[in-house]
Amino acid sequence: MSRKNLKEARRAAGLTQQQVADKLEIGIRQYQRMEAGCSNGSFENWDVLEDMLKVHQRKLREISNNHLVPEENQRGRPKNQKVKSMLDKVVQ
Repeated sequence: MSRKNLKEARRAAGLTQQQVADKLEIGIRQYQRMEAGCSNGSFENWDVLEDMLKVHQRKLREISNNHLVPEENQRGRPKNQKVKSMLDKVVQ
């Protein structure tokens, strides 16, 4: 999970995590947890972020589910299926 919109807005504003944490008057680790989606933060912090980054806090607070999609080989099968078929051939 992460707050992709928050991270992108911070970067677009040219700010580091430390700079944002300083403006919010919180520790960098607390801000990192907010950006990672592990901590909600206070309403006051979201108000400040909205004003600072010029993005509505509803958008900033959205959490993206980051999940791995299996890489596909040239035939369009996930690599783990390719390995399985190779192992099946060896066992035969």
